Amino acid sequence: MRAGAAFCRAISRVVWLSALFVAPVTCAGFEVADYDFSGSASIEGRWYPESALHSGQRDHASGFVLEPEFYIEDIAGRSFTLAPFFRYDAADPRRTHFDLREAYLLLFGELGDNEWELRLGVDRVFWGVVESQRLVDIVNQVDFVEHPDGVAKLGQPMAHATLSGDWGVLELFGLPYHRARTFPGRRGRLRLPLVIDDDNIRYESGAEEWRLDFAARYSHSFGPLDMGLSVFDGTSREPAVQLDFTPHGELNLVQYYTRIRQFGLDAQLTLGPWLFKLEAIQRTGALNLLGREEDYVATVVGGEYALYSIFDSVADLTLFAEWHYDNRGRDAPPTRSPGTFENELFTAARLAFNDVQSTEIVASFIGDLGRATHSLAVGLDRRLSDSWSLHLEAVVLLGIDREDIHYYTRRDSFIELNLSYSF
Repeated sequence: MRAGAAFCRAISRVVWLSALFVAPVTCAGFEVADYDFSGSASIEGRWYPESALHSGQRDHASGFVLEPEFYIEDIAGRSFTLAPFFRYDAADPRRTHFDLREAYLLLFGELGDNEWELRLGVDRVFWGVVESQRLVDIVNQVDFVEHPDGVAKLGQPMAHATLSGDWGVLELFGLPYHRARTFPGRRGRLRLPLVIDDDNIRYESGAEEWRLDFAARYSHSFGPLDMGLSVFDGTSREPAVQLDFTPHGELNLVQYYTRIRQFGLDAQLTLGPWLFKLEAIQRTGALNLLGREEDYVATVVGGEYALYSIFDSVADLTLFAEWHYDNRGRDAPPTRSPGTFENELFTAARLAFNDVQSTEIVASFIGDLGRATHSLAVGLDRRLSDSWSLHLEAVVLLGIDREDIHYYTRRDSFIELNLSYSF
């Protein structure tokens, strides 16, 4: 595949550039002080109770995931981390994929009264404070075949420099390669009637996926207030989906990525058991659902409240509520399945039993305040032993509005069981 071959070339460049830095470090007297090999292996099954809407789709999916991690550190504290990812899925070949989640060299030191840190290679960065949909989180691409909630991230080639002191933390990013979003294939569920082509990927920039993107973030704490300001200038992580014809004259969908500029704000205020949260972005250069360029502002506000030792037990209950707004209204493209987050309410509850098995139950509800699109998710996590753990989840699509682009996934509620072994 074109995207896969390009990513392999990008990784080879990362390895080559890292070698330029590793070589002088080695020549300067590299001596291993610590190393570790860990990770997890899991088997997974999904069951879709309703029959598929599109031909070729499966009602069951099974597979396994391997996530090893290797870490090595020298006597000066410099380190290298390698964390590949591999999934095999028996139902959808598109969901079978390999990714390099992390492969970076970490250097650090002091600059006057400040401390600096430099990461070179492939890494994942997570920005934001809310639970449902982190608007400001833009550095990494979404690995959408992993889960429709859009939380899983693909590894991103980058140079990531950090300078920190009493005045706060400043982070600078150089992003030399763009990752295209992953989407389900013809036999996969949670897809549109036409399959999104993963070979024919288009860009507004003449440099295509090799355009150099930049990002920066400043964060600081002011007593109970934690705040971050960010900026991103480069190729959008959210594709516009366009109709096209295959060489055989069949209709399909292609991804098109524009150049955007985004300014972001995230803030969290801690007042005892209360957490109040805000994320807001202003973005230029993006295309709306109609394929027209439209600058926009989006926000999410909400909070959480913790109830400790409920009913005189050791269990804790945390309640969440968040509201999303996008000034493009119904012209806002979808950001997850289902959901556009243009006027949606998110509520959730997390019950932590605080037992030896670290048992936790999370239930969440997302409802569109202007449409008949609502979904419910319930998840259970529990350690079975020191090495084995269980994850059980049910995602129920309670209803999808006929005008919602995700109306074609209305039969794709599912139950997922994951059994994981950590080593």
